[in-house]
Amino acid sequence: KTGGSGGGTIRFKEELAHGGNAGLDKMVAKLEPLHAQFGGISYADLYTLAGATAIEAAGGPTVGWRAGRVDALDPSTVKGLDVVTVPDADKGSPAKTLSHLRMDIFYRMGFDDREIVALSGAHALGRCHPDASGYSGPWTPTPTVLTNGYYALLLSLPWTLKEWDGPMQFEDPSGKLMMLPSDIALIQDKKMRQYVQMYAKDKELFFKEFAAAFQKLEELGTKNLKTVALA
Repeated sequence: KTGGSGGGTIRFKEELAHGGNAGLDKMVAKLEPLHAQFGGISYADLYTLAGATAIEAAGGPTVGWRAGRVDALDPSTVKGLDVVTVPDADKGSPAKTLSHLRMDIFYRMGFDDREIVALSGAHALGRCHPDASGYSGPWTPTPTVLTNGYYALLLSLPWTLKEWDGPMQFEDPSGKLMMLPSDIALIQDKKMRQYVQMYAKDKELFFKEFAAAFQKLEELGTKNLKTVALA
């Protein structure tokens, strides 16, 4: 297994330069005053705690979080910063895109298909920005609230190719919502689709399994973490 949250390496320009991390420099900058105020916390702990807190603030589940990540002090000491660890939304075909998600990204980190689909539910939050990813628009009409609506919309709406000068993406009949090729690939694969259907029907199951997968993600590559009181 490779990847993970240890080291707080997203603050290094080498990792921010990955296309999938475009725009995260703004979030890193916003968290810098908190790190200065609470100097006893590592960047790695701060970034993962911020992620878990944001999920809960958006109406999502409480994600388990433990402290003890140790920061890398210099990017030259970190192996793999030149390795792409974020998914590419389009590899030219649904089959190639899914193979990329599985083999290049998630299987390498120890996640199975069910966890891939669970983590994809985070697309209920936020939107794509052309000046960052090249794509444009939100996945759901409530991009500040985490629900299982992403899955329901993925299954229930007719998604067609968007006619524009940007990269290939799909839009709903209103033209207000979007899906990436990697999203559509989830419902074109028999095994993945069954998990999409499962989460679309059961919000509580989605929350439970999303929280577990997210905690696994935030603890990947770490050791000797400990539970601390946050209140």
